[in-house]
Amino acid sequence: MAQIRIENVRKEFGAFTAVQSSTFTIEDGEFFMLLGPSGCGKTTTLRMMAGLELPTSGEIYIDGEEVGQKPASQRDIAFVFQMFALYPHMNVGKNISYPLLSQGMPKPEVKKKVGEIAEILGITDILNKPVGGLSGGDRQRVALGRAIVRDPKAFFMDEPLGALDAEFREHMSEELRALHDRMNATTVYVTHDQLEAMQMGDKIVVMNHGVVEQFGVPQDIYDWPATKFVAQFIGSPPMNFLDFQGMVGTGQSELRMNDVAIEMPEMREGRDGALTFGIRPEHVRLDDAAPYRGRVIATEYLGTTQIVTLDTANGEVKARLSSADAVKVGDQTGLRFDPRTITLFDAENGKALKSAANMEVLSHG
Repeated sequence: MAQIRIENVRKEFGAFTAVQSSTFTIEDGEFFMLLGPSGCGKTTTLRMMAGLELPTSGEIYIDGEEVGQKPASQRDIAFVFQMFALYPHMNVGKNISYPLLSQGMPKPEVKKKVGEIAEILGITDILNKPVGGLSGGDRQRVALGRAIVRDPKAFFMDEPLGALDAEFREHMSEELRALHDRMNATTVYVTHDQLEAMQMGDKIVVMNHGVVEQFGVPQDIYDWPATKFVAQFIGSPPMNFLDFQGMVGTGQSELRMNDVAIEMPEMREGRDGALTFGIRPEHVRLDDAAPYRGRVIATEYLGTTQIVTLDTANGEVKARLSSADAVKVGDQTGLRFDPRTITLFDAENGKALKSAANMEVLSHG
């Protein structure tokens, strides 16, 4: 397997820039997620790594070798597509063995290798079946088998579970992660599903409009988003945003919003003007003694928890509470925020201000 480095990679299609100067490193053996909405540049980035697209500028290193202008056939990688891309006239075994036979491997070795891969994937009993009659999950396993059978330097996967239904998709994501751990393979995986990325990834790159918004481990991205876009894209419900005019200074550990004092992490960066207060729903509590006020306008029962939506002077706030908490529409109550989890954003550029809590993550993300 191999380390992959992307350095200032840019891709233009005529006047349209699909990827803007992306830089990040995928370590050997990592399960790495490229996450973002449709059109954000994540698939284009993956295709440039694979050699299916050549970058307009920048460098791509696989296992220390610069491969940016080399075709896919010279990169020793395996690609798994969303729509499986199997050969319909071949059975399962022949689909898996095709890469080895095309490389000239002797048939006895091919048979042994295919048997080993089929056992790992749990498809030994369908090796002689035509792929056309298989379920979506089995076809995905066959596509994976064809990719991993020849031990490439890296696996590239473009939304490989996108065609599966929700229940089976969750099951297959667990299987994929377990397979990765067993093989210790360098894997780059494209998805628009933030839950999939958080569940499976060792590291995540979040992209938007061709720009890398944040790069890091899932917990850091969730707890300390670098931008409002990341805070909104990651999490369900997403982070709450309350807009206000004010000033925060270096060393300040309290802000005033609508003349109400609210404790926050000590700031390492100041700003004066339009600001956005951000906090996750699970870090909001209802406390009638709290000075910042809101009115309950909706409740959503989710079994053991409930999502309570409140109207405040600065916008709506969602709180994730226990279902045992007695809350009803129309209640007037105070809102208390966990000060350790507050993020302040510059309202104009959407970037998070550095605080004592998030500074290390934002400095190294």
